[in-house]
Amino acid sequence: MNRTATIALAEGFMQDFAARTGLDLASPNPQRYLWTDAFAVCNYLGLFGKTGNPAYRELALRLVGQVHHTLGRHRDDDPRTGWISGLSLQEGELHPTTGGLRIGKSLPERGITEPYNEQMEWDRDGQYYHYLTKWMHALSRVSRVTGNPEYGRWAVELARTAHARFTYIPPGNGRKRMYWKMSIDLTRPLVTSMGQHDPLDGLVACQELQLAATGDPGQLVQEIADLSVIGQGLHLATDDPLGIGGLLSDASRIARMTIKDGPVNADLLESVLDSALIGLDAFAGAGSFAHPARYRLAFRELGLSIGLAGIEQLPGLIGKNPALSDRADSLRHQADALREYVPLRERIQEFWLDRKNREAATWTEHRDINTVMLATSLVPDGFLEI
Repeated sequence: MNRTATIALAEGFMQDFAARTGLDLASPNPQRYLWTDAFAVCNYLGLFGKTGNPAYRELALRLVGQVHHTLGRHRDDDPRTGWISGLSLQEGELHPTTGGLRIGKSLPERGITEPYNEQMEWDRDGQYYHYLTKWMHALSRVSRVTGNPEYGRWAVELARTAHARFTYIPPGNGRKRMYWKMSIDLTRPLVTSMGQHDPLDGLVACQELQLAATGDPGQLVQEIADLSVIGQGLHLATDDPLGIGGLLSDASRIARMTIKDGPVNADLLESVLDSALIGLDAFAGAGSFAHPARYRLAFRELGLSIGLAGIEQLPGLIGKNPALSDRADSLRHQADALREYVPLRERIQEFWLDRKNREAATWTEHRDINTVMLATSLVPDGFLEI
């Protein structure tokens, strides 16, 4: 597929997403979901860069506003009203992320006295740390593309709030850990286990924000230091395609930051790439691609496709990176090993571009996130760039 056709397909998917979720000026009840919207913002910025059409930049900015005014405030079915931060309406407009952002799930969060139900919890609202890191990245991209530092300040405020509320020191243990899911107002954990990649995602997101900082280059030093310690020794390898894709995307950003005079994380980069290789080998050998669409989750596979797009560029990033020169050989060896899996990217895309496969319930039941991440896979630069 040529470049023009690929961009046109992505444009069609993102225009469909805008119409379906109420991203137009007349929509009274926009449907917002933080993970999907973070990718969508990056997609619109990427399309703006590729086409020069200012309508895509406007859609990105409008989406940011809708997310803050929807997910930064209490739900319509919640007796609480206003900004989830507790700020006044006026102050909340100036600091829309200082209370975090809701996930956007269909059910209200679990009440204090309600028993935990693992299956139902997936559909309950609250806050996820790894969703917040995606929004930090989206805001940072908006700030860079528009030249408006306000979006970067909102991203930093979100990073500080998320770190303060999701991290804790267990009794009798001096090493900080992280909760996986918090209540909407960030006052209590809803799921106390720690996400496998949350410390890594947080570290990369905070380093990206630190690199972009203009007024205060030391603004996230403590958060970065904490996350580095929390993540030490964690087992990162996974056979989940979305998790592998996240590792690959993080690796791409780590390499890009080094080129831009950011932190030199050669050890971390090698560890992330090694974990991704282990996961890719396990996933590729599991035979998942032999299954029909009704047994496959598009957004998880497309997450892998997006990460593989970043790996296609990795050898070039390493080659022009003097800060990594003493590790260049080993990093190139890892990059070459990973590039053997790059054909999976085209295979995933072709499968989900087939309209018949998009008629499966596994697609239609998750249409928004699937649509947006397919568009990201087609035009990944808006998401992968820092």
